[in-house]
Amino acid sequence: VFGADVIIHVGTHGNLEFMPGKGAGLSNACWPDIAIGAIPHLYIYNADNPAEGVVAKRRSYATLVDHLQAVMSTSDTYGGLEDLEELLEEYHRAATQDPARAHQIEHLIREAMEASHLSEEVAARNPATFADEVVLCHEILSRVKNSQTMIGMHVFGDIPEGEEGEETINTILRFDSNNELNTRRLIFDFRGEDIAAALESPSERGKYGQTYGDLLYSADRQAMELIGRLLRGESRAALFSELASRCQNPAAVRGRFERFADLAFEIDQRLSDSTEIDSLLNAMNGGHVAAGPSGYLSRGRYDILPTGRNFYNVDPTRIPTQAAYRVGVRLAEALLARYQKDEGRYPETVGMVWLASDIMRADGEQIGQILHLLGLRPRWKANGQVDGIEIIPPAELGRPRIDVNIRVSGITRDCFPDSVKYVDQAVQAVAMLEESPDENFVRKHIVEQAKARQASLSDPEEFRKLSYRIFCAQPGVYKAGVNLAVYASAWKTENDLSDIYLFWNGYAYGGGAGDAAYGVQAHKELVENLRRVEVTFDKHISDEGDFLNCCGYFGNYGGMTVAARTLSGKKPRTYYGDTRDPAQVGVTDFADEMRRVVRAKLLNPKYIEGMQEHGYKGAGDLSKRIGRVYGFAATTGEVDGWIFDEIVKTFVLNEEMREWFQKVNPWALEEIGRRLLEAQSREIWNPDEELLERLQDAYLEVEGSIEDTMGEVTGEFQGGSVDIMAADDVGHWKAEMGKILDGLGIRK
Repeated sequence: VFGADVIIHVGTHGNLEFMPGKGAGLSNACWPDIAIGAIPHLYIYNADNPAEGVVAKRRSYATLVDHLQAVMSTSDTYGGLEDLEELLEEYHRAATQDPARAHQIEHLIREAMEASHLSEEVAARNPATFADEVVLCHEILSRVKNSQTMIGMHVFGDIPEGEEGEETINTILRFDSNNELNTRRLIFDFRGEDIAAALESPSERGKYGQTYGDLLYSADRQAMELIGRLLRGESRAALFSELASRCQNPAAVRGRFERFADLAFEIDQRLSDSTEIDSLLNAMNGGHVAAGPSGYLSRGRYDILPTGRNFYNVDPTRIPTQAAYRVGVRLAEALLARYQKDEGRYPETVGMVWLASDIMRADGEQIGQILHLLGLRPRWKANGQVDGIEIIPPAELGRPRIDVNIRVSGITRDCFPDSVKYVDQAVQAVAMLEESPDENFVRKHIVEQAKARQASLSDPEEFRKLSYRIFCAQPGVYKAGVNLAVYASAWKTENDLSDIYLFWNGYAYGGGAGDAAYGVQAHKELVENLRRVEVTFDKHISDEGDFLNCCGYFGNYGGMTVAARTLSGKKPRTYYGDTRDPAQVGVTDFADEMRRVVRAKLLNPKYIEGMQEHGYKGAGDLSKRIGRVYGFAATTGEVDGWIFDEIVKTFVLNEEMREWFQKVNPWALEEIGRRLLEAQSREIWNPDEELLERLQDAYLEVEGSIEDTMGEVTGEFQGGSVDIMAADDVGHWKAEMGKILDGLGIRK
């Protein structure tokens, strides 16, 4: 129509490559093929997103021109959190020197805890004394302070220089405290401090009286300063002498310091060599775009530099790597320990969301976790390729084999069918073990299902159905469905969301691509599995991304959680894993992780001010992230009311912020207000009357302003109304869902 010679697709990412059709080797009946045709397709893409970038290459024939991620910095504390931190330090000093003063400060600390919404969070952990409360406060503050947050967005073609360049290099080199060249570890060693102890117990104090949480933060900032001074040409000898003043054995770190300095210079050069715009122009001229790797800079992947390249993926035959498997084992053990602490026993079934990012960005940590839950370990060839599995004997395992229900992403399904097959074969191997029910929950559940169905385990077809544990949307579809329903307000009760999750995701993936059981309809088996789920699980691997980055997270994790809850009639535990630093793998409640992400990022002035620099786009992204908070609240029920309170105060009622939204993107502010009011109307959030009235007034103001500037509008116009319709209200929709769900025995 336009006579275009080339299409430049500004990612990351669009809808083209996720339209219906085959996962690879598209035909002229597949929508992406129909849409793109034979026009050269250049796609500007974030180098940190191999998962979706590969889909763009496979399903829309794209040549990628990759770009850097946004600059990241430590989150630090701010506002009431900073005030609380100062009071805690004042209390520590007074406790030994002036007990009367310490008693006064205790009251101030409790007030500050209440103001910062920590009181209930701390009380939930059952502290026995005020000293225990202080420890918990330090731990919470350290998690926020030592997280990282993005500062604005990356501008295509801009190379971070000066302080931004130093932050980028520091972000790369702070990954994995087990690494000798890790930034914080190097500074800790210069100071004669123990970083392992700091990561484990941030409320404890180092040799010179500073809390470990503060030491982690100051080490990060000192490392960044060191990088800057090195790059500006200061004498290495002088810098080493300055750093080594507290070091007990300077000679032991001298070589590491030199290697650290060399690596900082190498990364700086790689950054400088990035040619994003030149690469795009060269591609438009028919030139070659050089290939390069992809991944998270924040996981130490400086090999993705320079950017401006056509990135490729990992070698799936080496997934999981041995290092990733070890992390997965620790993640599985942490999950089981957490559940034992909460429930006093092992979970029988863990519901897991398995995304392609685990393979492409984390080398298969979650595969390792799944195998360890099942009581298996990988075998590797001498060249690092995976070579099957090994069954861990019950005596060595020392616990039951845990059953799993896995919602695999559409990208994992299509890009890594061999990995899906590998995990499915692992489940099959455990299912066939003749072990007692208290040793093998997979086998136990299959026997119970067979008895309920009056089916024979010797029947291969029945056994295959009973052992389905990996589910996704039907072939060619990439959504979990729940996120679409939440955004469209197309639900009335949790049962509606559960039905939507079942309708969309009831397709089992056994074997590999091309196998008879890969993508078969299995809604009945999904229902049976979800009824057994006692804990749902997902994980963060980096602060470069989090579950507010994309609606797919609440669609998958939240969707599974709400479905398990409604089908079983019991509330599953909701856990979130943390492998941001392989030296400190952990598992926490999802609610705790939501609090950390909201405090460290969404409500953080550093983050907000960075987004404000990008005007319309920044406002739109803020609105999207707030919408995802709502999505998680609707599906998991694990979002604190104070989070919505603070969103209202920070983004809607703050006069300066409201004026900025009105100037750059009033529609984003309208969306925020409308979604908050919907949360209140659904009783997902219960604000006090005064706050609700102020929100309503502010919303009417922005809605009126938009209407005044729109002029005459013809046709349908939503405005601020939220028209809630579910499947029962739409005949065709009800009929289609009924074809699938009516025979499952889940509808009343």
